[in-house]
Amino acid sequence: MPEGTSGVSPAPRKPWPHSVAAQVFALQLLVVLLLAVLSDVTLVYETRSQAVRGARNQALGVAAGFASSPGVATALKSPNPTALLQPRAEEARRTSDVDFVAVLNRNGVRYTDARPDLIGKRASGNFSRALSGESCTELFMGAPTDAVRAVVPVTDADGTVVGMVTAGLEISTVSGTFYRQLPLLAAGAAGSLALATGAAWLVSRRLRRQTHGLGPSEVTRMYEHHDAVLHAAREGVLVIGADGRLSLVNDEARRLLELPADAEQRSLHDLGLSASMVRLLESERSVDDAVELVGDRLLAVNVRRTSRGRGDPEGGVATLRDTTELRALAGRAEVARERLELLYRASAEIGSTLDVTRTAEELADLVVPQFADVVTVDLFDAVLRGDEPVPGVASSLRRVALRGAAEAWPWDEAGSSLEYGPVTHQRETVAGEDAVLVSDLARSQDWRDPDPEGAQRVLRLGFHSLLTVPLRARGVVLGLVMFWRGNLPPFQPDDVSPAEELAARAAVCIDNARRYTREHATAVSLQRSLLPRGLPPQDAVEVAHRYLPARSGVAGDWFDVIPLSGARVALVVGDVVGHGLQAAATMGRLRTAVLNFSTLDLPPEDLLFHLDELVTLLDAAYQAGGDDHAVTGATLVCAVYDPTNGRCAFASAGHPPPVLVLPDGSVEFVDVPANLPLGLGSVPFQTADIGIPPGSRLVLYTNGLVQSGGRDIGTGLELLRSVLTRKEPSSESTCSSVIDAMVPDRSRDDVALLVAGARRFPPEHIAQWDVPADFAAVGAVRAQCMRQLESWGLDTGFTTELILSELITNAVRYGAPPITVRLLRHHVLICEVCDASSTAPRVVQAAEFDEGGRGLFLVAQLADRWGVRYTGHGKVIWAEQSLA
Repeated sequence: MPEGTSGVSPAPRKPWPHSVAAQVFALQLLVVLLLAVLSDVTLVYETRSQAVRGARNQALGVAAGFASSPGVATALKSPNPTALLQPRAEEARRTSDVDFVAVLNRNGVRYTDARPDLIGKRASGNFSRALSGESCTELFMGAPTDAVRAVVPVTDADGTVVGMVTAGLEISTVSGTFYRQLPLLAAGAAGSLALATGAAWLVSRRLRRQTHGLGPSEVTRMYEHHDAVLHAAREGVLVIGADGRLSLVNDEARRLLELPADAEQRSLHDLGLSASMVRLLESERSVDDAVELVGDRLLAVNVRRTSRGRGDPEGGVATLRDTTELRALAGRAEVARERLELLYRASAEIGSTLDVTRTAEELADLVVPQFADVVTVDLFDAVLRGDEPVPGVASSLRRVALRGAAEAWPWDEAGSSLEYGPVTHQRETVAGEDAVLVSDLARSQDWRDPDPEGAQRVLRLGFHSLLTVPLRARGVVLGLVMFWRGNLPPFQPDDVSPAEELAARAAVCIDNARRYTREHATAVSLQRSLLPRGLPPQDAVEVAHRYLPARSGVAGDWFDVIPLSGARVALVVGDVVGHGLQAAATMGRLRTAVLNFSTLDLPPEDLLFHLDELVTLLDAAYQAGGDDHAVTGATLVCAVYDPTNGRCAFASAGHPPPVLVLPDGSVEFVDVPANLPLGLGSVPFQTADIGIPPGSRLVLYTNGLVQSGGRDIGTGLELLRSVLTRKEPSSESTCSSVIDAMVPDRSRDDVALLVAGARRFPPEHIAQWDVPADFAAVGAVRAQCMRQLESWGLDTGFTTELILSELITNAVRYGAPPITVRLLRHHVLICEVCDASSTAPRVVQAAEFDEGGRGLFLVAQLADRWGVRYTGHGKVIWAEQSLA
């Protein structure tokens, strides 16, 4: 045997790849090849099926269209159907791109065909479905050729089948379409195979890098060594992937962290670990011996990142050691951490609202059950009213918050009024003393004085310690908070400091809420005083109104009903943009100005003109005083209704349109000219004058009604229209239904709503005469007026006769014709004298020997009210007398 050789022949090399990566590549390539073949076969079959379905649908459409075309049924009944139908059938075949269109009689004999030699011969197949009136398609195999064909019956006017139409495509035509698609399918399959092969190669390359080209046996042996070393270690080991999932965990780590059996490949957040432990394990920096409490064990945690420095995502390896001997130290650290966390939460959770009671409840919700088992918060009644308690002045307390898990709590519930005796430690606390700690309730007596029987019940419930802390802000005690413990360990002196810190933070928030309550009450009181307390007496309209203040406080919405001369009434709704005292004060100024201008009997457009000038002056005054507040956001709508003729004049300054609800239930938005808001107008204000049918209702409102709840104004107007279409028996019920439907909760903006049901003045309560421009006619007209008063049953004595005589005489002397006299029987008697002159009458002080100048003076003395209003045709001098 030659040197260097052995007696055993070397084993032949296996053709199967040696490394894990190569084996995975071969398997992936085989699987991809099989999937590609299977998908191609499926796609070829589906493509062919689609071609046959398309041929069926095409044949059925052509046959049905030809069978239902005009004249086919009639031609079938003619002596020579072939002559009539053969040209049409050939034309249909050519235009519809089918291979044949044939018309058959009931026996299946062809009248037409693409092959003339088949005309007159019977077609093959079963036509029973067509003879029964049913259209069908079939894959026909037989003479003269295999085809996909459709058979459709031809019916006459009474529904009788008089023949059939068959159309279709030969199998060779359908197959030709299919064969033309095969190259495209083959190209797609080749492309998919190439793409899958490339992907498999990339995966295998990645796997080769990770396994370093090792074979299955080498990888298995390495895993066995790794597993033996990992699980034999007495330290917990966790391998964390870059995606935050647990890649590997040994038995010791499972025991220390109490991990579930399926912990691997799960996110750290899903393993039931504490938030602090998850933060440690996910830390991007190295962690050395961080102490973490897990159950009853203290673990020292070390974390290292595992990046290779080549742009790969970072993972991590963590080791855990059981250091339970440090438990006492960790317990004190945990208590300090919990206190800091409690104080942090207090700064974030207490004082979220400017409500005194809610702030006290937030304090109680925060400390139970983390700091105490039961908490009570008691405040002085003055604090709840928004006032500041006066030191040394007796004032009762009220319990505003009670939280805890105790059942059958023996003492006062929330809302109860409390009185503490002068020797109790509660009284010492509210008198300004420091916090009082009672670490053993069973041995102490002072806390039992207010209610000894209740104290015994508290002890029976298991409570053992009490901590009472004053709520002090800016040196003033607002109340006290009492912390009770039963399940938690007894209070210790170390607990006093965090309790006082909690009470101090809550006291500041309560004091802020108290101040807001006081300012809010002041603003609401101011606004209520500026709004009308009651509506004045008038008979022109039936009025109902609502005012809802904004959720955040008072604002500048307002309304008014102003009686005018001649039994007329002015309906006004306004809105000053903004909230607070400034808006309320501005609203009061505008309302007062409207009342003053209305006494001058100005038309609506003139009233808005003067208001616009007033707002401009107010803005200039604010700017001159260095105030950035502006009133130019004020809007207003004014409607003047005359019940004697049913006319209503509207004028608006940037306000939402009024709504008119007609007696039949239909709703219309009054088309008032769109003028600018007050303070911005540079053009004359325009008005609209419409007739109001009796029984109609006018609805005036502010934008808070239609824009509440996050609605835009268009949606709000449509909702208002739909609500007003419901017929309501009165203006009051209309008000209620509108508010309930559109403002179910308090809005961010305040809401003013005014609903006025229009009334007409009875014709029998109106009397009118024309007066000739002659002094001799004065007596006759005066006599007619007096007879009218007698017919109304009114006895006004010499007063009305003297007033009429003076007014008519002045009109004849100083006015211009035409002159008319009108009497209105209202809740007062109204005398009106109208002439075409615009001369302004005025009361003068006549000298002792003057012959004239006393007429209007007498009218002013005898009438309850009198005045002048100007019209487009002159003026009206009026006087009112009470009928009481």
